[in-house]
Amino acid sequence: MWRGRVGALLRVWGFWPTGVPRRLLSCDAASQAGSNSPRCWNCGGPWGPGREDRFFCPQCRALQAPDPTRDYFSLMDCNRSFRVDTAKLQHRYQQLQRLVHPDFFSQRSQTEKDFSEKHSTLVNDAYKTLLAPLSRGLYLLKLHGMEIPERTDYEMDRQFLMEIMEINEKLAEAESEAAMKEIESIVKAKQKELTDDVSSAFEQDDFEEAKEILTKMRYFSNIEEKIKLKKIPL
Repeated sequence: MWRGRVGALLRVWGFWPTGVPRRLLSCDAASQAGSNSPRCWNCGGPWGPGREDRFFCPQCRALQAPDPTRDYFSLMDCNRSFRVDTAKLQHRYQQLQRLVHPDFFSQRSQTEKDFSEKHSTLVNDAYKTLLAPLSRGLYLLKLHGMEIPERTDYEMDRQFLMEIMEINEKLAEAESEAAMKEIESIVKAKQKELTDDVSSAFEQDDFEEAKEILTKMRYFSNIEEKIKLKKIPL
């Protein structure tokens, strides 16, 4: 009697359709959920990005294709933040490469070989992107729907552009190792200051400010590349 009353109440509240046994409804829902899940390419078993192991099929342990919905922060087990624990990042990188590096799939199927190549490339790209402050900031900005065009001179203030021009002139004229080290030291200090500033901007969700600071960091990054090239003996 009590069970009948509960069933009637559930039908009134809309939780239990009339004429459908509770047990049958549960099985139906589970079956429908399972049919919508991605399937393993090898054994056909259910597999999906929502599962804890996103690399291997839980049934046959075949390597699966990379999850296209997963961003670099999720892949590298980092919070989606500008502040990143680089030691933890490196550990995760090594851990993933031990899982998916092509060297470990030389005796496996061609499909798994191809997937391991894609996984390994993705892990390398994610590691390099999140390791460097500039590329990390640009990627985080992109995740928030913002990108910085290649040519941004017209958006920068005149004083900053003059500062960059002066440093470039000094670099062009530098002929001694001491002069090169002095310029390198100036640029390094500027990048440290800007890195701290952009970190604060991201913490405050001020993406416009972060965009402006990252643009400045890119200018100094270009100078750093020029310094490296000038150090290479001809």
